[in-house]
Amino acid sequence: MVNTKSTEKSRASHESQDPRSEEGEGGNVTDDRPGPMEVLRQARAQLAELTGMAAESVSSFEQTEDGWSLEIEVLELARVPDTMSLMASYQVELDPEGQLTGYRRVRRYERGRADAHRSGGR
Repeated sequence: MVNTKSTEKSRASHESQDPRSEEGEGGNVTDDRPGPMEVLRQARAQLAELTGMAAESVSSFEQTEDGWSLEIEVLELARVPDTMSLMASYQVELDPEGQLTGYRRVRRYERGRADAHRSGGR
């Protein structure tokens, strides 16, 4: 014979301990937005799915009023030697929940080339 009252009490107790179901100020359910590391993972995966190019690195990352803004480096064209491969930087925008809302290529360059630095005295 199964004691369903104990099972129901146990389930209700366990559900009330779930942080996703906690109430915040004013009785509102607390925010379930992803943290920065989850946003990075989502951005890389979504850009790769849309472009077919795997992200190699994230060169900038910031939270904005509208969500998140990242610059992601991808390999666009592999060449031999590897230092001649074509890389690209993509500006990626995400909403507060980490869903990609837009992207654009902002720079294309050879892997072996450094950015040109300007000297103040020239």
